Amino acid sequence: MAGYLVEDARKVTTHRLTEMKQQGKKIAMLTAYDYTMAQIVDGAGVDVILVGDSASNVMAGNLTTLPITVDQMIYHAKSVVRGVKRALVVCDMPFGSYQVNASEGITNAIRIMKEAHCDALKLEGGEEIIQTVRTILAAGIPVCGHLGLTPQSINKFGTYAVRARGEAEAEKLVRDAHLLEEAGCFAIVLEKIPAKLTERVCRELKIPVIGIGGGPADGQVLVLHDMLGMNNGFSPKFLRRYADLHGVMTDAIGQYVTDVKSGDFPNENEKY
Repeated sequence: MAGYLVEDARKVTTHRLTEMKQQGKKIAMLTAYDYTMAQIVDGAGVDVILVGDSASNVMAGNLTTLPITVDQMIYHAKSVVRGVKRALVVCDMPFGSYQVNASEGITNAIRIMKEAHCDALKLEGGEEIIQTVRTILAAGIPVCGHLGLTPQSINKFGTYAVRARGEAEAEKLVRDAHLLEEAGCFAIVLEKIPAKLTERVCRELKIPVIGIGGGPADGQVLVLHDMLGMNNGFSPKFLRRYADLHGVMTDAIGQYVTDVKSGDFPNENEKY
């Protein structure tokens, strides 16, 4: 299939992402949680692979991202890293691993980097966690910020509705974005906020802004299982489905079941 091959096959780095923004080149980011899918995502030309704490939902079946642990995130990230040659691999720090204090945050950050061998970490929040962000960055660990709808705070928000519609929350988000950039973050994810606010942050920041449900930005990120149509029950406005793998896989598995039960599989050519 033509059209998805990348111009530059070099390993993507945080520095190259900044170059891409400066050159007006969009950044393609997707999630992955295992070796096989990571190989496919990387081979298709994705620039950044996020080992998201969304694994709590799509891999483990939890209702929120909160239950997933540091051990589980390391397992998923290690699996992804083994399958990647080009993309920058970013791992989410899960809920509870950095909110207590900067000391606990840096301890968990170092452990994830040492054991998972990923390229960077992503943390949710702004001013509230800025000291932890600075501490992790001071240790030489690249950090991607995350503002807007921050799923780890779902119990505080009480809803997955669009964030920062009001002036006060919008201005706080802009301040937080600048704080994260000044601290040294290499990029920021903006989730489910008004498109005009995303446009403003993109314009004011020198670092790349990655959108998810925030309209046009320097790049976009989606959850792999959502954009491939593996999750039928999730249809937010911002999601574009590029395939119907739920249907394809159900049909294939159903045909396998039929062939086994009818005795058609295995046939003469499929035995030793």
